Amino acid sequence: MLGDDAVALPTVIQGGMGVGVSSWPLARAVSAAGQLGVVSGTALDVVLARRLQEGDPGGHARAALAAFPVPEVAARVIDRYFRADGREPGTPYAPVPRLRLRQDRHAQELAVVANFAEVWLARRGHQGPVGVNYLEKVQMATPAAAYGAMLAGVDVVLVGAGIPRGLPSLLNALARHERVSTSVDVIGASDGQQHTVDLDPAGLLGVTLPPLRRPVFLAIVSSHILAEYLARNPVIRPDGFVIEGPPAGGHNAPPRGQLTLDDEGQPRYGSRDDADLGRLTAIGLPFWLAGSYGTPARLKEALTAGATGVQVGTLFALSSESGLRPDLRSQLLDQAREGTLRVRTDPLTSPTGFPFKIAQMPGTLADPQRYATRPRLCDLGHLRVPYLRPDGAVGYRCPGEPVHMYLRKGGEAADTADRACLCNALLANIGLGQTRRGSGYTEDPLVTLGSSLDGVRAMLERYPHGWSAAQALDWLLAA
Repeated sequence: MLGDDAVALPTVIQGGMGVGVSSWPLARAVSAAGQLGVVSGTALDVVLARRLQEGDPGGHARAALAAFPVPEVAARVIDRYFRADGREPGTPYAPVPRLRLRQDRHAQELAVVANFAEVWLARRGHQGPVGVNYLEKVQMATPAAAYGAMLAGVDVVLVGAGIPRGLPSLLNALARHERVSTSVDVIGASDGQQHTVDLDPAGLLGVTLPPLRRPVFLAIVSSHILAEYLARNPVIRPDGFVIEGPPAGGHNAPPRGQLTLDDEGQPRYGSRDDADLGRLTAIGLPFWLAGSYGTPARLKEALTAGATGVQVGTLFALSSESGLRPDLRSQLLDQAREGTLRVRTDPLTSPTGFPFKIAQMPGTLADPQRYATRPRLCDLGHLRVPYLRPDGAVGYRCPGEPVHMYLRKGGEAADTADRACLCNALLANIGLGQTRRGSGYTEDPLVTLGSSLDGVRAMLERYPHGWSAAQALDWLLAA
């Protein structure tokens, strides 16, 4: 477990990557080796429901659900989604409730149970610390998801893609099983209007459980300015920071100042986008550096600069325990071995409006022809946002949905250009892509990695056929 004593803090944090790439087997392997393994908490409701519909190979999900503290809640999830013989090939997955401000019992039970299961599995069989990663952009999911992770004893909660000012208070209240109301940004709402997503733990579970251990909270930010702002007020102060620079995989903070693009259409980042490590050190809270720190030399550099350690993604995304589909991992390693693997920072793909890094791979949505043939739809909705309709009611829209629907909801046509459905693509990355009824269309993947591949090339020299998480850690920490 993490604590205030600096010697208890891990040197390496394994990044919380994508939907299910930072899976429980990967987090467990990293944590068992004494570093901080992290599961991705994004869309775990969908991930669990689809694993159960696939027959729960290995019985892992059902083992976790058998440990849930309120058995009847877990039983309802199993009854709804588990298929003992698995899903028939070509059969669509059953839908799960979409995120909204007013969530029914089934939606919250599924979210709580799914996050409990992933963390419980990652913690099984060792004493190392386990973390869970959430996106501030997906505000409506966080209360139920965090509560489920805390019921499983999660040690660390990491949140990025926004300003997670409400997380410390949320975690404090959930540790006491108190009813929480988390503010949600609604487009078009006035300053005097407050919209919330609510969770009543005792009402949802039907029992009052003993108080939980409040996990450590690490805010993932891109600048020292934001870190200083969060640290200034004890109510919103995190326990530490992960400082993600522009080379990090997944979503990146937009460049400061006016957006300009290079000759390949990528956002230009400059010195203004680099965090001031001296000012970070002066804050007095532990911090880890992320984005192109996946080599022993960069780790040593981070430690010398005053960081507690580094967060590393790409090396672990390509390790044997990651949730990435084995065929995609093999293809990526082949491209890296041949020197043809390229990662592009795309300013438009993500419906969030944040730049998003994409591995340029044939057969994925990175191929413009594959992108063009995908029927445009939004049926999962984790990245849709609430907006105020003319009648005062709250609606939901996503730039990745059909253009005519987005325009009908008051959106701008320019916001829809070149947007991809990350929700469906990221699930396809881990072998849980949807098959469409009628057409039989199966969702294509879209893989994200960090832009620096130095660590990948060095590991391929040592392990030409791939590596485990433990081997990646041994190499990183050898110095």
